[in-house]
Amino acid sequence: MENHVVLTACIDELQSLRYTPAGLPALDLRLVHESSQVEAGSPRKVSAAVKAVAFGALAERLARQAPGSIWTFQGFLATPRNSKTVVLHIQDVQQN
Repeated sequence: MENHVVLTACIDELQSLRYTPAGLPALDLRLVHESSQVEAGSPRKVSAAVKAVAFGALAERLARQAPGSIWTFQGFLATPRNSKTVVLHIQDVQQN
């Protein structure tokens, strides 16, 4: 099975940079996506708010970005322990 996500979205919220118990930089974000998609042959406006997390140098890089900036995020989805929500684990970004 494959678990790969590519999403163009703006950074809506950035939490403070934190560190894992192993000392790895980590950053929690909220991303917002809006677009027009075709579903069942008809155009549809869609929007989504997505929780995301980045680690290491990527977390440090994203922590310096302005809310509202638009990026293309690549990564995978996972559900944290004791949670029912899905989180995008960011592995790569490109600014749009």
